[in-house]
Amino acid sequence: MFQTLDLRPASLSAGTESTEERFVRLKKEIHKQLVSGLHMPSVGSVDDYELRRELRRGIEQLCEDRTELLSQDERMRLVNEVVDETLGLGPLEPLLRDPTITDILINGPRTVYVERRGRLERTSVTFHDEQHLLEIVQRIASKVGRRLDESSPMVDARLADGSRVNAVIRPLALDGALVSIRRFSAKPLLAADLIARKSVTPEIIEFLSACVRARLNIVISGGTGSGKTTFLNMLSGYIPDDERVATIEDAAELQLQQPHVARMETRPTNLEGRGEITTRDLVRNALRMRPDRIVVGECRGAEAFDMLQAMMTGHEGGMTTIHSNDTREAVSRLEMLIGMGGHELSMWFIRRQIASAIDIVVQCARLSGGIRRVVQVSEVTGAEGEVIAMHDLFVFEQTGVDENKVAQGHFRATGIRPACLERLAAQGVGLDANLFERRTLETTRLASISHASKR
Repeated sequence: MFQTLDLRPASLSAGTESTEERFVRLKKEIHKQLVSGLHMPSVGSVDDYELRRELRRGIEQLCEDRTELLSQDERMRLVNEVVDETLGLGPLEPLLRDPTITDILINGPRTVYVERRGRLERTSVTFHDEQHLLEIVQRIASKVGRRLDESSPMVDARLADGSRVNAVIRPLALDGALVSIRRFSAKPLLAADLIARKSVTPEIIEFLSACVRARLNIVISGGTGSGKTTFLNMLSGYIPDDERVATIEDAAELQLQQPHVARMETRPTNLEGRGEITTRDLVRNALRMRPDRIVVGECRGAEAFDMLQAMMTGHEGGMTTIHSNDTREAVSRLEMLIGMGGHELSMWFIRRQIASAIDIVVQCARLSGGIRRVVQVSEVTGAEGEVIAMHDLFVFEQTGVDENKVAQGHFRATGIRPACLERLAAQGVGLDANLFERRTLETTRLASISHASKR
């Protein structure tokens, strides 16, 4: 795999170097020598484990003539970082391996923040320079067929584990590349996990899981980082395995566990400004693919109207997410998206379509202290004149914050009996009306709700 390498140590730079400067210089030199010594045609034929082992062997060989410059700990660190630089995402690799990190936020090559347990903290991670950071982001984008350069200075991409990546570079980013990475767990969270974290209660899960099995159309709304996609993933676990599900996303991040899932992802324009495939194009195409359900990762444009039409024409049980501050605003935002889609439709007709298509709206929120809660579950009951009729079934009422600025409160059933109970019963998933009795819900009672309970 490796060609003949020049193992002579490079000359030391003039002047006094700090320990970290010396380490960075050596890492650059060894990485350059390693890459120049790789026999590229043979790399593609070696599996990842074997390739990493060979690379480590080559790096250790390159380090042998520098024993007077590197301690044992420095050598181990150098080997790990050069392997990450060659095969992975360089300085980002240690952060991506940390399961406690949910967001990685990069403001230029010298400033990297992470979110742990709902709190932002600055890290010691840095990139060599802006070009180094740009190369890492371009490596991410190229793996999913996206490009990032001066002609296309913004990109939405994803990592192999489904984590979402957004990047903005110069000239739009004034102080260097801005990169946001939204981490996703390798193992999707189940209902029991969310109950244990007090993000939701067993009663809410019992109702929403019944709605999924009965093929009601559900919209999950919330702000950025509120847990919409996580909650959509969890609810999708209640879709029966004998149904064909089509998923449509800008950057694929859903982790549906069903055996029959047709996954589709939008495509941006190419260098000539052609070839764009939008969410709306994919929704229309999905209707020809004989899906039992259509799941749209996020509704944000003209596809809203086509999605509603699909929900009303034999593809019940659809789910999507949308950005909004509460469930009623979610419905208003759907009105706006349809109105901006170029359809010459009266607002009265648009509201009738929404009221006929959407059954349940779930609001997720990221509260103070970084905790995430389902704060509203609302039912759409129809259109009354110029207004879409809705009522809350479950709510989370925040009562204050504790000494650590973490939101405190309780879940409550409003006492309203859902209009969809008869429909649930007709589908064989009837619920006890006492589930909706007006009362405070106890989050410490962990019901035996698991992924298997969808059966």
